[in-house]
Amino acid sequence: MDIDNNTYYSDQKNKSVPETVCVSTWNINSVKAHSNVLNIYLSKNQPDILMLQEIKTQTDLFPFLELSASGYHALVKGEKSYNGVAILSKTPVELITDVLPDAPDNGEQSRFIEIFCPTLKTRIINVYVPNGEPGTSDPHGTSKLEYKLAWLDALQRYIGQLLEQDIPFILGGDFNVIEYDHDVYNPAVFKNTAFTILPVRQRFRALYYTGLTNALRRFSTPEQPVYSYWDYRGSAFKKNNGILLDHIFLSPHWADKLLSINIDSEMRGMEKTSDHAPLQCRLSLL
Repeated sequence: MDIDNNTYYSDQKNKSVPETVCVSTWNINSVKAHSNVLNIYLSKNQPDILMLQEIKTQTDLFPFLELSASGYHALVKGEKSYNGVAILSKTPVELITDVLPDAPDNGEQSRFIEIFCPTLKTRIINVYVPNGEPGTSDPHGTSKLEYKLAWLDALQRYIGQLLEQDIPFILGGDFNVIEYDHDVYNPAVFKNTAFTILPVRQRFRALYYTGLTNALRRFSTPEQPVYSYWDYRGSAFKKNNGILLDHIFLSPHWADKLLSINIDSEMRGMEKTSDHAPLQCRLSLL
């Protein structure tokens, strides 16, 4: 079946305004394995900022030269075989930190990177929230869930500090949370998991209470569910058995500048691609 790109607009009159910036987030699920679709996406969409999660490579093995040839600067917090985050930008950017303040593991897992973009006069924060599900070696263990909850607590505290200082920022990434039952094709499959239990959902929703705007929620409705992830197994994409895991949050400075947001499901339909689709929003610079 064909899956629409799920595009929403806040102000149809402003769609053609040239003074805009495109900010995207994408769990690439290995930058090496999926370099081809990454290059296609960059060429097709020309995002000004792209946040990548799960790059699954060490920092010194990241394809800096190839991306530079495509016109992108990159700041990276890599990790061998697992996790890893990066931010690509068309203009030079400055690293603020690649460790979430007060993270439960002091940043041992590469899940956070924050940069300052001088041209936009804003911070970009890229997160890859822990999964939280127990491993096969300890199916009833709770350590991974406890780590996830502590990580989300640290994120909320840090975001709160930035908002108290009135610092403009955009927060994006893979949050590994199913906020509502309509965010998954079959809620029963994920009932009482680390994606849906109340303590996880409460911590995700706490980001709203700090004053952030979830760009996708501005336009989507329960009657029109949208997904950003489809498992490789069971023909999930063909059946549209998806989950919404990826989000972009806007600080108050950016909230009223949101023009559009879409999930580029076309990229998920390509061969040798990530199991996530890119989420991208367009913001006014006026």
